[in-house]
Amino acid sequence: MSDRDTVLGRVRRALADVPREERPEDVPATGGRPDGARAPDAAADLLARNLADYRALVHRVSPARLPVLVAGLLAARGARTLLVPEGLPERWPAAAAAAGVRLCPDDPRATPVELDAVDSVLTGCAVAVAETGTVVLDGGPGQGRRRITLVPDHHICVVRVPGQVVDSVPSALERLDPTRPLTWISGPSATSDIELDRVEGVHGPRTLEVVLLEG
Repeated sequence: MSDRDTVLGRVRRALADVPREERPEDVPATGGRPDGARAPDAAADLLARNLADYRALVHRVSPARLPVLVAGLLAARGARTLLVPEGLPERWPAAAAAAGVRLCPDDPRATPVELDAVDSVLTGCAVAVAETGTVVLDGGPGQGRRRITLVPDHHICVVRVPGQVVDSVPSALERLDPTRPLTWISGPSATSDIELDRVEGVHGPRTLEVVLLEG
């Protein structure tokens, strides 16, 4: 018997008592705490710690200070161009634009080479998972197409706290539409070769900065 046959046999035995008419949505998801089990402040703290563990740079700021923070993050990198998706609040990049950063709209005709020439991208998100330190984008307003968060080398992602923070992956899935283009981000892009040498920026941005917008 092959390894494949062994694995499939175990699957069949595990499903032997499942009624044929039962659908996945008939059984509630388990794992992790139910959403809301943590206080909002505790969930935000856990999200920040787990994001930092994945080498994301985490910032916490009030809405009034967000434009200044974004401008400062771009200035620290010497960024002169910022990609902004449709639906992004105009206030977020306003201070950066006033400081001379050129705002580039998300143009569907832009080639990967043109996107690679952009210094930074600023987006919102759909939801963030505290237990896994994961930010999820679904292409909604203020998030843009998947490619704009994979090609530029620097991604600033804003998470509204507490409204967009959930405790667990099952809670996140309840908020997401599986037919949308979902991008799950846990830290900057990274991979390791056979000798476990870590290389960042291979499959996406080399630097991920997550801004927790509190209040």
